[in-house]
Amino acid sequence: MIEHWIGGRRAGSAETFTDVSPIDGRELTEVARGGPAEVDAAVAAAKKAFPAWARTTRAKRAEVLHAIADGVEKRLEELAITETEDNGALLRSHRRGVMPRVAHNFRFFADWLLRLEHEDFDTRGHTNHVSWDPAGPCALITPWNAPLMLATWKIAPALAAGDTVVLKPAEWSPRTASLLAEIAAEAGLPDGVYNVVQGYGDEAGGPLVAHPDIRRISFTGSVPTARRIAAAAAANLTPLSLELGGKSPLLVFADADLDLAVDLAVEQYDNAGQVCLAATRILVEQPIAEEFTERFVARASKLRQGDPRDEATDIGPNVHERQLAKIDGYVQRALAAGARAVIGGGPNTDLGGLYYRPTLLTDVEQSSQIVQEEVFGPVLTLQTFTSEDEAVRLANDTQFGLAATLATGDRDRAGRVTEQLVAGTVWVNCFFVRDLQAPFGGSRQSGIGREGGNWSFDFYCDLKNTVSAPKGWSDRG
Repeated sequence: MIEHWIGGRRAGSAETFTDVSPIDGRELTEVARGGPAEVDAAVAAAKKAFPAWARTTRAKRAEVLHAIADGVEKRLEELAITETEDNGALLRSHRRGVMPRVAHNFRFFADWLLRLEHEDFDTRGHTNHVSWDPAGPCALITPWNAPLMLATWKIAPALAAGDTVVLKPAEWSPRTASLLAEIAAEAGLPDGVYNVVQGYGDEAGGPLVAHPDIRRISFTGSVPTARRIAAAAAANLTPLSLELGGKSPLLVFADADLDLAVDLAVEQYDNAGQVCLAATRILVEQPIAEEFTERFVARASKLRQGDPRDEATDIGPNVHERQLAKIDGYVQRALAAGARAVIGGGPNTDLGGLYYRPTLLTDVEQSSQIVQEEVFGPVLTLQTFTSEDEAVRLANDTQFGLAATLATGDRDRAGRVTEQLVAGTVWVNCFFVRDLQAPFGGSRQSGIGREGGNWSFDFYCDLKNTVSAPKGWSDRG
């Protein structure tokens, strides 16, 4: 049984829901189903704990965050197995990349806190001093595709800033947030500083983001949900940070290293395509399109789909039957409209369950749903272009602007194109290289705001400028 974590202790609810593994449909556990009462209790606990945590020295807060990272590393295998069972992502990825990144999130923001400063500056003999004051209780709502890593990307800077937290994890992947509560408590995090309310979005997330005592809201998820959150936040003028969907392009020019470009394209099937940053729209310069496609098919055909707990598996299941139906709906509508499936095109009937074949669609219209809307599954489209200007136009022609990837051997072209791409992150001849000190977020309907490095502290804090006169001081100090 997974319960809430409120004020440093477990708390149940009158109702529960069942957590089911996407790997094999096995029922994993019952989970407390929170609502307004549990949200009120969690926010009250966060509000009560806030003054003492806000007054805690930077050094002590950093020490606690490092202790949490230590605890994550000690229980890394348990966390990895738990999250693989919960959301179906590859166990090898959780062991080698995702869970180590969870620990790194805490260490990075602990260390960044200790050097967070702005140089004092002078105004007509007066001294200006900029400081970052803790803002208060924060509502954090996180998705299911990388549950703990994306949660701690928010939790770590919020705690480092001196804020307290109420986390509402995704109901499809609730368990590692609960384990983190135990780790944080053992690391010495005071009661009420980190709280978890389990439950569904409308029942738990809705009351949380509308709560008048919440001073920051950070959300990663879909555009429709973000609109509802923004409307709720507006009533209280609560600042919010939104990292939303993507429909990112991969631009492959004729002068690119073709093997590299193909590797970058196949990499977009990572996590069964359930990655917001994925470059799902492959745009290839016409002269190399045929060769690129042939190499892509040869490379993608070698991917092994199956149980994500098997070290040899490259692609696991999608997270939920509703998600699988959504993915297949997009693909079948595209095929009916004239698209051609070069590979894939439907569920993996050999495996059954929630496994969807890696799919590449060609002959798609720029205005079509499959090109314009986020599928969030192992589905890519391929279009061609004949000029740099056309490549940029196609790349920017969606409502999103989260990321873009560019493959070219020409440095000047890379500079020209990246300047014109609408995206929060652009990768040139690489993919998914992320540093926590860099700003992260999206443009257009891919989000509001940036987090990472100072940008995280700017969001989770109230910035203050103190101006001191050169006169008026007593000799006593």
